[in-house]
Amino acid sequence: MNELTWIAEGRKHIGLREIKGAKHNPTLLKWLNDMGQYSNESKAWWHDDETPWCGLFVGHCLGVTQRYVVKNWFRASAWADSQLMTNLDKPAYGCIVTFTRQGGGHVGFVVGRDTRGNLMVLGGNQGDAVSVAAFLPSRATGFYWPSKWTGKLIKSTPLSNRFVLPVLNANGKLSCNEA
Repeated sequence: MNELTWIAEGRKHIGLREIKGAKHNPTLLKWLNDMGQYSNESKAWWHDDETPWCGLFVGHCLGVTQRYVVKNWFRASAWADSQLMTNLDKPAYGCIVTFTRQGGGHVGFVVGRDTRGNLMVLGGNQGDAVSVAAFLPSRATGFYWPSKWTGKLIKSTPLSNRFVLPVLNANGKLSCNEA
């Protein structure tokens, strides 16, 4: 199975961390500056890495690979849009997954399952870094296949083999707060 371009982009950044305090990670600041140029998304009005940035990570990965970026990319729940993306009944490798959490939401990409059946998610702002983390499937609020962007939105669907999720090693810890 060929790697999806947006997942390959995301994997390049595993380990990227925000910087606590007055300094900010220059890569995250660049991503913020780039928002507003990909499709129909809003521009960022802040320039720090302390503001939750899971939606920024997803927006960056999709935007630089010619996929549609939702207007309010900075809100995890904005990615749950079945009018702009294809709603999936179950997770597929590379799909967008949205979650609820106390005080907000979270968004990332499904890249597998662990041996316990938890979703393995490639995301930003997971422990203040880009990582692959395990999530209880019951926390997921939806699965969405990203649309193509060619100057207009073109909905697409995953190939059937993408629904067979690879089993990944996990450290046994579940993500429970991505703020």
